Amino acid sequence: MYRTVRSDGVAQKEFKNSVFIGHAAPIRDEAAAKTFLLAVKERYGDANHNVSAYLIKNGSTLVAKYDDDGEPAGSSGKPVFKVLELKELSNVAVVVTRYFGGIKLGFGGLSRAYREAAVAAIEEAGIIEVHEMTTLKLKVTYSDIQPVKKLIEEYGNLLNENYTDIVELSVEVRKGTEDVFISQITDLTRNRANVAYIND
Repeated sequence: MYRTVRSDGVAQKEFKNSVFIGHAAPIRDEAAAKTFLLAVKERYGDANHNVSAYLIKNGSTLVAKYDDDGEPAGSSGKPVFKVLELKELSNVAVVVTRYFGGIKLGFGGLSRAYREAAVAAIEEAGIIEVHEMTTLKLKVTYSDIQPVKKLIEEYGNLLNENYTDIVELSVEVRKGTEDVFISQITDLTRNRANVAYIND
């Protein structure tokens, strides 16, 4: 299980005439993060700075990056990244766009402004918990389909079903519950079901 943002979020803050627009988005991988960052930078191409941070965890792989985009080193990208860490978020990208208002904020002021814009964007996006899933393929008889579907609802989601001489189901169940789910399917169908893992 991990925490991420529910959807894209945008929030605007103003500090001493500078406008900070925070953008947060859920992402699956580094390619998606880069696509999101580029889209925001293109949309706000006239901005003085587009500071970014993202944190991605896939299994044992961790990708964590931030960029100050011309602001003083450590004043902007790192505080945005720290928000992701403090909120224990992963698979999230954040960009904070700054339009300079003519008054310098200093290192501490910049850090606070970028941090607050990031927090506001994340709050606008909403935080959810996501359970990692395993995909399985089931082959069951027509007589077993209704009780099997009820069990699937308890453990996960039905992705696809195909009816021929038997019923083929693609399902996803929470990681860590696969063995119990398979055992219950086997008992429920009196060994008539065939269960196989599908490689993602």
